[in-house]
Amino acid sequence: MNKNTWRFAMLLVLIPTVALAAWQQGSHSHRAMAEEDAVWAELIASMDKMDAAMASVKRSGDSDIDFVKLMLPHHQAALDMAKAQLIYGKDPQMRRLAQEIITDQQSEIELMQLWLKQHNAAESKPATRLKS
Repeated sequence: MNKNTWRFAMLLVLIPTVALAAWQQGSHSHRAMAEEDAVWAELIASMDKMDAAMASVKRSGDSDIDFVKLMLPHHQAALDMAKAQLIYGKDPQMRRLAQEIITDQQSEIELMQLWLKQHNAAESKPATRLKS
């Protein structure tokens, strides 16, 4: 086999190999971009849901009730975003932070829901006077 034939044979082998590697790299980057877009879309959807929920809260005239009713969707958005971080995130420190957010925010949501339930129940009961 002469030198030119050898080079031609090598090119015939290398070109499909390089093309395949480039295609796989491009395919991988497209998948990564699609996943990044999905993650971003999920985070933004959490924020949009929170904004809509907060905007729908009607002022009660009681700052404590208003605070709780506005904080509930805020905390839920934090939960949703933290769950997305656990699914898609890679950094161990951010994953730990997301887990802490889930734990803390869920506990605070439960506390606020209980407080709101107790406060609304107390508000709906007629005032009773103690007999002297």
